Amino acid sequence: MSLQLFNSLTRRVEPFVPLDPARPTMYVCGPTVYNYAHIGNARGPVVFDVLARLLRRRFGDLAYARNITDVDDKINTAAKEQGVPISTITDRFAAIYREDMAALGVQPPDLEPEATRHIGQIIAMIERLIEAGHAYAAEGHALFSVASFAEYGKLSRRDPEELLAGARVDVAPYKRDPGDFVLWKPSTDDLPGWDSPWGRGRPGWHIECSAMAATHLGETIDIHAGGVDLQFPHHENELAQSECAHGGKPFARFWLHNGMLNFAGAKMAKSVGNIQRVHELIQHHPHEALRYALLSAHYRQPLDWSDGLIEQCVRTLDRLYGTLRDLADVAVVTDLADPAIPASIETALNDDLNTPQALAELSRIAGDARKAETDADKSRLKGELLGAGLALGLLQQEPAAWFARGASAEDDVRIQALIDERIAAKRARDFARADAIRDQLASEGIVLEDTPQGVRWKRG
Repeated sequence: MSLQLFNSLTRRVEPFVPLDPARPTMYVCGPTVYNYAHIGNARGPVVFDVLARLLRRRFGDLAYARNITDVDDKINTAAKEQGVPISTITDRFAAIYREDMAALGVQPPDLEPEATRHIGQIIAMIERLIEAGHAYAAEGHALFSVASFAEYGKLSRRDPEELLAGARVDVAPYKRDPGDFVLWKPSTDDLPGWDSPWGRGRPGWHIECSAMAATHLGETIDIHAGGVDLQFPHHENELAQSECAHGGKPFARFWLHNGMLNFAGAKMAKSVGNIQRVHELIQHHPHEALRYALLSAHYRQPLDWSDGLIEQCVRTLDRLYGTLRDLADVAVVTDLADPAIPASIETALNDDLNTPQALAELSRIAGDARKAETDADKSRLKGELLGAGLALGLLQQEPAAWFARGASAEDDVRIQALIDERIAAKRARDFARADAIRDQLASEGIVLEDTPQGVRWKRG
């Protein structure tokens, strides 16, 4: 089956064939590193991590860039409030972001360009736009002329007249038209800045991604991805300035946009005040359950986020890891470090990253494995379960580690000793002691399971 992806530019599902089959290119908008990322910010990295894995399996290679925006007015504000250089803010939160994404099983991108390291490329792109009549200088600014690009609005499908009247348009006296957007803006002495033909200043947000994508992936890239909230104005402006700077060449052949997270019926956003930070969530919940939850709905649809969803995902992973634990003594033919991906999983993911279907297949394989009677079937299905998990970035730890929930080895020994004591008490018909141990374990969140292999436990 060919890989089919929904292209936001054409509004239809299309077969994906890279320009260079030996090196597909993908650019994903990364974080502005001035604060912690919230869980809504993590949906794109998790979803497109699954896509990156799929592209590497399918084509053998991938050039995947996810940028770091390390110059921004929010960063400047945070640095000024704390009385530190912007690099103190950006270095700290970029490191935290990488750690948080790694906790969610997100593999590092091949390239992680930073805006401040591409000032020369940004200035050069702006100069090309001005020379071609698509941009102009005014009062220390450089601005893109929206009227110069007849196709402006083709990504977001917004009428140019509607865009001019939009509430997000920044009307300023130095603009020729209200919809023109900033490519370069002046910096006062107390703000970070770089010398340019238009005076000391700093880049606008949109031009950064265009310059970094062109520098590392070329003038036309295969896939540009990000949250649906970035479709306008960020991606629309990227598209316009990139195509104008490169003589009309397409900027991105496929545009992919993930849906937003909702919390209690409202979009999760800093402005709403209902955000849940990844950095805090991973301290209170199993990391893999958070990843599972982010994949539980189709990436283009909104995802209703709740504690109940996380708990449900924990229970599902308990069953999956429980299956692997029951099959611990079963050998598999496949390479455990690189198990084969089941065809049903590849089919689901090739269908526009249908992760809900892939997760359903994961559960089906586990169910079949639990019912398998022959060693051959158990071996085959265990291999399929591991391969399916690899495709989704799940089941990447030993079952014992999953059920331990990060507890110490000493605590595991203590719990097992209590369970052994309870078993001995029941055999001696000392039911009062057995019940007391059961109640103690229950108060600690320890759930006991009676299995054909004996009593097993897990943390609830």
